[in-house]
Amino acid sequence: MTTLERPEGTGLDLDIDAHAATIRRDGITALRGAFSREWTERMREDMMTAFWAAIQRPGGAIGRGPRRWYVEVHPQDISGFVDLVTHPFVVGVSEAICGPDYQIVEIGFDVPFQGAKNQPWHRDFPSPPETYEQRRITSLAFNLTGVDVTEDMGPFEIAPGTHYDDGRTWNHEMFPPKDEWPRFAERGVRKFPKMGDISARSALTVHRGTAHGSPIARPVLVLGVDAPSAGHAALHDMMVTQDYFDALPPSVRDHLVCRVVETLVPVVQKHDIEGLVMGVE
Repeated sequence: MTTLERPEGTGLDLDIDAHAATIRRDGITALRGAFSREWTERMREDMMTAFWAAIQRPGGAIGRGPRRWYVEVHPQDISGFVDLVTHPFVVGVSEAICGPDYQIVEIGFDVPFQGAKNQPWHRDFPSPPETYEQRRITSLAFNLTGVDVTEDMGPFEIAPGTHYDDGRTWNHEMFPPKDEWPRFAERGVRKFPKMGDISARSALTVHRGTAHGSPIARPVLVLGVDAPSAGHAALHDMMVTQDYFDALPPSVRDHLVCRVVETLVPVVQKHDIEGLVMGVE
């Protein structure tokens, strides 16, 4: 059994092997209370600041359905980025699933507002042969909520075990036909994380955002991690400045796939998921 201690003072050990086994079986696992509420509040403020800047420029935010957007940012836009990517849960699960040479390829966030509708059931990109033939997971999405999620906040809904579905006959290899939706709804589990919780999932596990009736926005941070063979870095364009890069711990620099630049340029979003532009309910 591989066990890693959480940061000093948090008082809980992690069984990384158990988390990895849960991901392989269900496509998702989670750790409660990984970060303090104070740390999470700063993260939420960073996300909302980035959102209001991104929504005002062309290509700054991508629609993922009515009143729902995705914004990719640079590591420097999230003040707790180093805390996140050095957390024992993130490091341990990334190594266990994606290997010791895992790559950090994406940092961004989803944010639904009041009026967001149910999304169609989907996965975030087509399944590679390594997954649908060999049952090997080659990428992970870590998610952290910026608020305590309640029933009226359009909670994330996921169908455990569907990350191994072939999907090659689906629309764009990502959207199962409507006649298959009852199967996912039957398996579907709605998640109600609290501030400080973190989850890790295969983005191939079929999921959807649900209708958001609350006046409170629900920003969710997304950290994308790949095995070296996955190739999703081409969908993103992370940048850091030289001084920021030089100050990173070597353990972070070794895994971060990014450009080192003199001046940060706002991200023009590349990972558009056309089938999510219209909500279904």
